Amino acid sequence: MRKKLATGLIASLLCASMLSGCGSSDNGTTTEKAADTTAATEAVTTETKDTTATTGATEEIVTEAVEDDKAKADAVAALIDKIYVQERTDTTDADCKAAKEAWDALTDAQKELVEGENADPDYFGRDTGDASKDDPLNADNIGENEILVVSFGTSFNDSRAEDIGGIEKAIQKAYPDWSVRRAFTAQIIINHVQARDGEVIDNMEQAMDRAVANGVKNLVIQPTHLMHGAEYDEMKAVADKYADKIESIKISEPLLGEVGADASTVNEDKKAVAGYVVNAAVAASDYDTLDAAKADGTAIVLMGHGTSHAAKITYSQMQTQMKELGYENVWVGTVEGEPEDTSCENVLKAVHDAGYKKVILRPFMVVAGDHANNDMAGDDEDSWKSKFIASEFFDKVETEIAGMGRIEDVEQIYVKHLKDVIK
Repeated sequence: MRKKLATGLIASLLCASMLSGCGSSDNGTTTEKAADTTAATEAVTTETKDTTATTGATEEIVTEAVEDDKAKADAVAALIDKIYVQERTDTTDADCKAAKEAWDALTDAQKELVEGENADPDYFGRDTGDASKDDPLNADNIGENEILVVSFGTSFNDSRAEDIGGIEKAIQKAYPDWSVRRAFTAQIIINHVQARDGEVIDNMEQAMDRAVANGVKNLVIQPTHLMHGAEYDEMKAVADKYADKIESIKISEPLLGEVGADASTVNEDKKAVAGYVVNAAVAASDYDTLDAAKADGTAIVLMGHGTSHAAKITYSQMQTQMKELGYENVWVGTVEGEPEDTSCENVLKAVHDAGYKKVILRPFMVVAGDHANNDMAGDDEDSWKSKFIASEFFDKVETEIAGMGRIEDVEQIYVKHLKDVIK
């Protein structure tokens, strides 16, 4: 703007000079005016050069500031990526502390620039609830009898307290003479919660070491896992390493019990869970019964995780169970699309082909964490909600974000499994 003003001023001065020359016969006066005009022009030119130099310097300062902001954001991203790992190391505690301190030192604008392989502004910035409502159950003074509740884990604070915490509290109530403790199998989640909220949760090895250090003689492990899948196998492998350090170690069944031979194989646990989760979905909806939802053209889609493990047949078994219970407007899908017929695309097509015009999406997961909030109910175009809406097959798509761990009847299935182990 200052350049334009200077240019305009030069033009005005020149114009004035020409008009003055034409209207006067006094050569001396004309010469003086010309000299004044030349001086003014030179002054403006000098000012223009100064303005250009100042603008250039300002732009350089701004560029340096932007680069500095990005450098600071990149440094935080690197620290987040360093703790976004599945293995705990000798520096994990210090790394978690360093990442949070570096994040806190950023301005709001700099925080928006944080981007790494796994890092983003939501890592520290997303509000997932009050972490103080959750009990990590990592105290000593355990005694001789311990029930170790093992979960994959979640960084969503409210879900951790309601879903995982709900199961732990139900177990403690059923077994008041036993000490209930917690372990997560996902170190990535443990690090996230520790760095962001300062809540320290034991991994499987730490929990087992704690049991040994406290002189536990009878240890019963209750996994909150859905099935005998990869997480269950990894948990059992760690427990087996402590067989000679603890007098008795027993492992209870996961939520859905034994896997079974094929897609048609169901059991009492699968039947019970099917009924409980569907009832919970209906209770959270605008309908009084599942039949009322069906009559109104509404389907319920339960989204599980999925797995490449042999236990993936469990999802097919749950679909079989839904049909055997007469739940014709209920489908079971998976984020991973394994088994193949449980993929979002295949489930969406099945619901559409069956003629339903409304859909309720709900997680078929013990915990309503990242998958439920993002993969199922998120606003990104690749979420299940977005895909169902984008298909334009349905008049209404709703989501219910609640894990099965907060359903009291489901909590009692874990209690029942423990009773089969604790004689």
